Order: sequence, then structure tokens, then C-alpha cells
Amino acid sequence: MFSYVPPIDDYRFLLTQVLGFDRAMAETGKDVDADLAAAVLEEAGRMCAERLHPINRHGDEEGSRLIDGEVHTPEGFADAWRDFVAAGWPSLAAAPEYGGQGLPFILQLWLDEMLAAANMSFGLFPGLTRGACEAIAAHADDSLKATYLSRMVSGEWTGAMALTESGAGTDLALLKAKAVPDADGGYAVTGQKIFISSGDHDFGGNIIHLVLARLPDAPAGVKGISLFLVPKYLPDADGNFTVRNAMSVGALEKKMGIHAQPTCVMNYDGATGWLVGEPHRGLAAMFTMMNAERLMVGIQGLGIAGAAYQQAAGYAKERLQGRSADGTREPVAIIEHADVRRMLLNIRAFVEGARALGGWTALQLDRAHHHEDAAERAKADGLVALLTPVVKAAFTDYGFESAVQAQQVFGGHGYIREWGMEQYVRDARIAQIYEGTNGVQAMDLVGRKLPMAGGAVVEGFFALVADDLGAAGASGIAVSTREALALLREVTASLRGAGVEAAGAAAADYLRLFALVSMGWMWTRMAAAEGDTPLHDAKRAVADFFAQRMLPQVRGLAGSIAAGEATIMALAADAF
Repeated sequence: MFSYVPPIDDYRFLLTQVLGFDRAMAETGKDVDADLAAAVLEEAGRMCAERLHPINRHGDEEGSRLIDGEVHTPEGFADAWRDFVAAGWPSLAAAPEYGGQGLPFILQLWLDEMLAAANMSFGLFPGLTRGACEAIAAHADDSLKATYLSRMVSGEWTGAMALTESGAGTDLALLKAKAVPDADGGYAVTGQKIFISSGDHDFGGNIIHLVLARLPDAPAGVKGISLFLVPKYLPDADGNFTVRNAMSVGALEKKMGIHAQPTCVMNYDGATGWLVGEPHRGLAAMFTMMNAERLMVGIQGLGIAGAAYQQAAGYAKERLQGRSADGTREPVAIIEHADVRRMLLNIRAFVEGARALGGWTALQLDRAHHHEDAAERAKADGLVALLTPVVKAAFTDYGFESAVQAQQVFGGHGYIREWGMEQYVRDARIAQIYEGTNGVQAMDLVGRKLPMAGGAVVEGFFALVADDLGAAGASGIAVSTREALALLREVTASLRGAGVEAAGAAAADYLRLFALVSMGWMWTRMAAAEGDTPLHDAKRAVADFFAQRMLPQVRGLAGSIAAGEATIMALAADAF
């Protein structure tokens, strides 16, 4: 296996020549320039490459274990967490009022990419903690914020989201966990949750669970769900968190991948907790952290694809097999074969296009939080909401497909443990499922995001893309993306007012079509960047590949959408 190389040169290129980072920082009042940002990313990449990547394979092989009710993470993980915390990485983009560094979210997003590439199981610990912090900061009372946030932001304590039950996954209306008020102003939380990533570990410190449960007077359905903060340890008489709460790990899930990540069955047996937000308004608080996590999960797909590409490209340049096209009898490296190049270019075109689109979305998130103009904040917030399901679903779908293609480059060697490719495939698969399956994301895009503000948000996005494409002239990628955007606009108009079955039939194809156009937009920007370095030459070559080999897929997707739901719904349910 080759060493992981953080894509710092690509980040620097995007910051300085594609995304207008310095201008964006001036508009949001952040005193950070591209040079500082690149330096931070370089240091983060060093941590990922030198500290986390070397324990990734061992972590997969050893896995987390439950021994006498206590979770033991693989050897080296607890020490790596302490190093990660000591270097300040958990607080990178967190608010300064809670001890965070307040750096731009784009740095956090690209750190998440490198974490997923180097060690996806490890990256879930800080990612889930950050999501819990955002929910607490947005919805909890001042007392809970003062008690928990600074220690979670620093990484001294970690967080977990306890939402799913065996009978309540996507449909939270079926949730059964209960919370009963106690005499001290808290609640006794009782129930069992499954699939709880980072539910317990051996890093030391407290673990703060955000648990969905119902109050005794809760109405039926999703309108009766509340959110509770339930810590592993409660304060003793001196205010030190040493008293074990009435919660335990019933089992560790046996999973296809991310073996080093302790995904727990959690039992809450009258555990003490506190209400976060208003009674019966837990979904609003939950979606604060879910939306943050969905961006992180999308970037996990990107990170795995980028790491798999590095391994496959390195292997393809060394592996001798077959003969060259000119008839030479000497064996050649498989990078010379067209089909191998096709697979590698498929992956690279996705990775670099998605990296740019993710970075643009991250800049919009900062704009939504920090721009001085309220109208600009609202506009940016709408764009982030629109793109969140696209980032989550498209990046993880393409991420898994990229891992499989990278494995294919290795042939038989990709199927055995030695090169690590089969781990990428196994690890990547979960990202399409958790934090809302990709089918749910597609339905969210079509059913909720397209109608936002009467369609003004999506039309505003299309106008923004069209302006950039118009300014790009007659380059091949610009022309191809303009044609694809026109088709996307036609399909979008055809879906307005679609019924549930029609929307469901179209949703997955529509989301992929939307993603291809969005990445084509980013490739147009990258191809237009001025310069004659090898990096610029490579960008233009990959942009041409994207234009000619990937963007044409939009026509087939549009055709499938136009076919409607008839053939999908025609077969009787009992005939399956």
C-alpha cells in the first residue's frame, strides 16, 4: 500500500484561482487569507498522513471490542485521539465563544476529506461531536451550553447522536423511547437505540449523547418527539463528572466496514438527561445536527474516492502487464491501457469536481452565518440547503463507485487484504446509508428543496451557474455544461407539482443529473484558471474528459425521468 498524500496543491489551487477565497473571507469578516488557509491544511494533512493513515488497516483488522460492558477501540486509536486533541483539530471551525478557533468552514470540510481518506472510522469521532455541538449551541439553554460546549469543542469530551431504534429508522414517528420528568428538573430517559456511532470508547472523558424520546404527554407521530442531552457521566457532589449514568452498551454492531468505529446498541435505563430546545420540538434540533452531518458524510465519500484513486494510480504506474498498442513485445505498465485510464479518469474527474463543489458549498455556509447583509445570509442559507442532499447523496454514490473502480484497477490484488482496496469498498458503502439514505436525500431534493421560496432558490442557483458558464466562452467544458444546464432546467420545470409516485420515480436520476451539472460548472471554472503549469494542463485535460465522457450521461438520466412512474409502479407488490 502506498502512503497517503494530502491534496494540498489542489486545495491551494482552488483557494486562489477557482473559489475566490480571499474575497469570500473579506465579505464574511474573517481575517484569514489563502496562504494561512493552505498552511493550516498542510499541517492537518500531515496529521492525517503520518498519524492516522498508518493505523487505519490495523484498526480495520482488530476492530472495536466490547469486553465486560466496556468498549475498547483498536490499539493506537486512543493515543491518536489525544494527539488530535492536543493539536487543536476538534476546535478548528467552532465558535470562539465556546473555545473554538473560528476558522472558515471550508478548512473543516477539507480536513474531513483528509480524515476520511486517511482513516474513516477515526474521522467519525470528531465529526459526530461537532454535530452534537451545533445542536446544543443552537437549541439548548445557557446552562447546558456553559456546562458542555467548551469541553466538547476542545475534544476533551465527545458526542454521539442516538436517534435510531430497531423499529424506527427513517420513519421517526414510530419512535418509542420515553422521557419522564424528575424532581430535579431533569428527565429519566428509557429505551434502546441502535446504530449509535461513537456511542462509547476508551479515550477518557465524558460522552454526550443527544437522544430522541417522547414525553408522557407527547402527541403521536413526529410532532411528539423531544431531544435530550444524556451524558455518560454525571457530576458528583464536587461538580466533577465521575458518576456513571444509567446507560450502557448492549452490543457492538457487526458491520460490513468501519470496523474500528464502535457502533453501539445503547440501553438507557432511566438515564438522567436534560431537554434540548422546546418540548415536542426535537426534530428541529435534530435536523440542525443532521444537516451538518450530511455534509460531513458526503465528504467521506469524496475522501474515500480520493484515497482509492491515489492507490490505484500508483499501482497502475508500477504494475507491468500486457503489451503496448504499438506491438512492442516488452510488457508495459497498465497505466498505458485505455480501459485502466478510463477508470482512473472517472474517479479523478469526480474527485476534483466534487472537491471544488464541496468547497464552494462550505464558503456559502460561512456566508450564511457571517455576512453582514441579512438578504445575502438568507440567499446563502438557501443555497446550502439546496446542495446538502446533492453533496450527501451524489458524493457518496460516486465515492462508492470510485472505490469499486479503483479496486478493479488492481485486478485480483484488489480483492485481497494486502493492498487495502477491499477496505475502501467496505468502508465507503455505509456513507450511502447513514444520516438519511440516498433515496431519502433524492426525495428531499425533489420534494422539499426544489419548491423552496416558490422555486426561487433553485432558479437563483441555475442563474448563478449560467452567468459563470456564459463568461467562460466557447471551451468544450463550458459548451457541454451549458447544454446540460438547459436540460436540467427543462427537467426541473417538468417536476413542479409532480405527485408522490412521480417524484419518487424521478428523484434518484434527478439528483445525479443535478450533481453532474454542478460538477460541470466547477470543471468550467477550473479549466478557465490561467496558468501553464502541469497542474493547469492536467485540469484542462480532465475537464475535457468530464465534458465528453461523463456529462453526456445527463441525456440518459433525463430520458429515464421523462418515462415517469408507470413502469416502476406497474408490477403488483406480491409479484416481487
